[in-house]
Amino acid sequence: MSLDPERALQKALINRLRANDGLTALMIHPTAIHDQPPEDVGWPHLVIGRCESRPYPAEGPTTELILTLTARSRFGGSEEAKAINAALRAALTEPELSLEAGRIVSLRVTYQDVFRAADWNTTLGVSRLRVVIDQD
Repeated sequence: MSLDPERALQKALINRLRANDGLTALMIHPTAIHDQPPEDVGWPHLVIGRCESRPYPAEGPTTELILTLTARSRFGGSEEAKAINAALRAALTEPELSLEAGRIVSLRVTYQDVFRAADWNTTLGVSRLRVVIDQD
C-alpha cells in the first residue's frame, strides 16, 4: 500500500534526520527524533509536530505541506537549540529526499525561532519546512 504524502514525508524526514551525523551528534541519542517522544526520551530531542497540507495549484496531483519541527533543550540557554536549528537546516539543504509515494519538487526551511518555553527550564528551537510533493 502506498503512503499518503504526509506520512511518506514524515517517514523520509525521520530517516534522513536520524542518519545525519551533524544533527544526531547534538541529540541525546541518534534516534531522539520523534513524532511522539516516549516519556523518558532525554534531552535534547526533536519532535515532528504540526503538518498542514493543501492542494498545490499545478498540473496533476500536487500537495504543499507546511511541517513544524521543534527541538527541545534543557541546556540552560539558547546555544544548544540554536545549534540544533542550524544542523537541521544544513541536513535539509540537499534536495534529494526519497519518498515511498511521489517525489519532492521543493523543500526548504522557511522559518526558524528559538525561545524559552513557559516552564523557563526548556528552550525550544522551532523550524518550519515548506515541501511540495508531486504524487505522479
